[in-house]
Amino acid sequence: MFVVVVFLEVKPSRLEAFREAMLRHARRSMELEPGCMQFDVCEDPELAGSYLLYEVYSDEAAYEAHRQSQHYGEQTELIKDWVLSRKRLTYKMISQIASPTMRPS
Repeated sequence: MFVVVVFLEVKPSRLEAFREAMLRHARRSMELEPGCMQFDVCEDPELAGSYLLYEVYSDEAAYEAHRQSQHYGEQTELIKDWVLSRKRLTYKMISQIASPTMRPS
């Protein structure tokens, strides 16, 4: 599997709008993309505007399909002026151990 981790810093004036837009984008990615296996949106409880995205794709081609999707383009255009900084890292997953009782909140 192919993992993408994105660190984002968002303008203080756009926090609520960014959060709503990113949650909607994560849901759409999971619903519309068969290769999107997981899309977590995390916010730092101590540093307003600091977000982490954890995305898992079946392979690198699925991630590239994500980047070429219409909803990705719409999301990128929507938030481009809200983001102060962005750092993207990619990884090849070598192990996945998840609790069978883990449920999203």
